[in-house]
Amino acid sequence: MDIFSQFGFWNTLTLFGYLALVLGVGVLFSGKQKTGTDFFLAGRNLPWLPVAMSMYASVTSASTYLVLPGKAYAENVSLFVAGFISPLLAPLLIFAVYPRYRRAGVTTSYEFIGRRFGRAARTATSVLFVLARLGWLGIVLYAPALALSVVAGWPLGVCILVLGVVTTLYTVMGGLSAVVWTDVIQFLILVGGAVLVFVLLCVRIPGGLGEIWSTAAETGRLDVFGAAPGAEGTVPFFFQMTAWSIAIHMGLNMFFEYGADQVTVQRLMAVRTDGGVMKAIAFNAVSDVMMISLLLFVGLGIHAFFLAFPGGVLPPADLSSDGILPFYIQHYLPPGIAGLMVTAILAAAMSSADSGMNSIATVLETDLFPLFRKRAVSDEHKILLARWVTLALGAGAIVCAFLMAAIGNILEGFSLVISLFNAPVLALFVFAFLSTEIRFRDWLLALGPALALTIWINFFTQINWSWRFAASFAAALLFTVLIHLFFRCIRAEKAPAAARE
Repeated sequence: MDIFSQFGFWNTLTLFGYLALVLGVGVLFSGKQKTGTDFFLAGRNLPWLPVAMSMYASVTSASTYLVLPGKAYAENVSLFVAGFISPLLAPLLIFAVYPRYRRAGVTTSYEFIGRRFGRAARTATSVLFVLARLGWLGIVLYAPALALSVVAGWPLGVCILVLGVVTTLYTVMGGLSAVVWTDVIQFLILVGGAVLVFVLLCVRIPGGLGEIWSTAAETGRLDVFGAAPGAEGTVPFFFQMTAWSIAIHMGLNMFFEYGADQVTVQRLMAVRTDGGVMKAIAFNAVSDVMMISLLLFVGLGIHAFFLAFPGGVLPPADLSSDGILPFYIQHYLPPGIAGLMVTAILAAAMSSADSGMNSIATVLETDLFPLFRKRAVSDEHKILLARWVTLALGAGAIVCAFLMAAIGNILEGFSLVISLFNAPVLALFVFAFLSTEIRFRDWLLALGPALALTIWINFFTQINWSWRFAASFAAALLFTVLIHLFFRCIRAEKAPAAARE
């Protein structure tokens, strides 16, 4: 296979230069971890700015990088609401959530759950986290591999293997330190790539930014609050993506990602000071607003570009919206710049994948493995085991990416994973912070009907993906409360009978 035949020399050089750089960071930090805290939390001594960049990069996967422009291109910019959710959540995270985590001195967010609900709850949420992140790892590796395959013309399987192997190697070698500092590089690349494409679109389209905006308005891309016209009239409210559905979906999902998910909690627990945590959360909130807006404008720009130049190479009718940015990169960006954009997509993916692997290894070592140990183990043993676990997770992520290739739709796959696993866990975290009466037993018994409803919604209804996480979360809350009230009624009936006896 001639790797230069379609992708070109300069594009390939840019890509492999980036891969060599992140591997070099892994080598730089290799062997410097002496304790479990060093490997999992970088000695709790990281500066806030690299953590903030890593925090943003780890949550902004290649799925985000492809989905946002694709949705703006094909539907509308309802997803712009997501950019303003993070600043609204920031005060809650700064003043209510992380002070409790920091005071407790936990390594994982599931330790906090264990202190509120007991060992069984800690184990259950840890297992759900591991399952969710394995599925998520498959998505974040598949999305950029698909983009690289489209642009470079390489087999999809080869692209998945290259990304998975490189990401696994530097994560195994350097632990959280390598993850955070490679994320800094990846943050700069993914931001720089998006800015560059947006500027080029504004320069190339006659009328620039004004023309992009007016074209979006004329074609309904800015109509985000009303119902979209369908083939047979108006699309039912819950069957479409609107600003309302995105606000609810992203509000819940971001609260989970930033307040309960180990990927983010682990980073903020590694920051030196409480003030650093505040700065990192604020930086991430601002980054969310800027990057989500920028990627949506890229999608609007590509749409306006194809309307302005109808005689050029147009995307095929069967091309999914996820593939519109790779298509534009392949056909309309010059050598070198195309390579940089593909590298940006890969950077977004690898920053998420490395974080997922390291966080899963942390949860396994902190929350699950101790259940099967009869005696304490040395730090050297913990680090060695963590490296082997990370290696196994990398292999598992590659397998999941191949399975994700069979599903095909990035957003549908992501929606299914977070609805099945993240939404019930978020419900338990809400109860942990707000209720002293709800028991783990209530939540556990509610899990069955809540998951059954989630599966029905995902596979047997036309409800839009943007409503599914909220529906699953609401089901977990409702069934838990109902079961709690049921047991309370039983206790209330037994109390008088016991008193009479």
